Amino acid sequence: MKKLFLISLIGLAFLTGCDKVERTLKGDDYVDQKEALKQAKETNEKYQKEIQRALKSGKDAFPQLSNKVAKDESQVILSTSMGDINIKLFPKYAPLAVENFITHAKEGYYDGLTFHRVIKDFMIQTGDPNGDGTGGQSIWKGKDDNIDSGSGFKNEVTPYLFNLRGALAMANAGPDTNGSQFFINQNPNNQAEQLKEGDYPAPIIEAYKNGGNLNLDGDYTVFGQVISGMDIVDKIAAVETSDGDKPKEDVTIKTITIKQEANLQ
Repeated sequence: MKKLFLISLIGLAFLTGCDKVERTLKGDDYVDQKEALKQAKETNEKYQKEIQRALKSGKDAFPQLSNKVAKDESQVILSTSMGDINIKLFPKYAPLAVENFITHAKEGYYDGLTFHRVIKDFMIQTGDPNGDGTGGQSIWKGKDDNIDSGSGFKNEVTPYLFNLRGALAMANAGPDTNGSQFFINQNPNNQAEQLKEGDYPAPIIEAYKNGGNLNLDGDYTVFGQVISGMDIVDKIAAVETSDGDKPKEDVTIKTITIKQEANLQ
């Protein structure tokens, strides 16, 4: 055992030495880029395996398909000027988005903000202090550059969450630009006709019969699901809008109440 441990140490020292030599010969940027590419490849391979598992999974593997709030899920009441929307959140799959949302909610960040973009048969969007889609920031901006270097935090995409009707998702201006804005998918039209078995898990294809925005999958972080109050979402989506899809009469968030915080232990 001692001999094996020594051999391991020698091997580690050798690898460390090789790394130093490579940095000396080719520079830090080259080595760091090489390491980043390696990590990206490993992440992609891991994700592909997750996709294959998800494709074979039953309904219970997809938390959006149940109205029950599990212990590893959070629950909030989004109170608007048109009524309450009951939502459960998925920190297991989107920990950053959920932490950001709940922290903002606790601090009253969203209180009084308008639904600044409303498109019937598509989605309703809010979370911008500027009220025009140009503002908002994450809880880490200016505090933790490792999570948000200034343009927002990373996307969290998983083969277990989709932009189904009622799905809560982060709005963004491109990959890894998540701040404070979010939207609820409202489209009630059947999307399942566009899908074929083998491309999507069978339970998700069935769920897309109730609507959603299939074209958004993979580009936006889904982190919650409406479990009651879709009638309120539909009412908001139906309001009269002006240029830029902004409601002619303000629809606002009164407050967001935390009903349950997840226990991930």
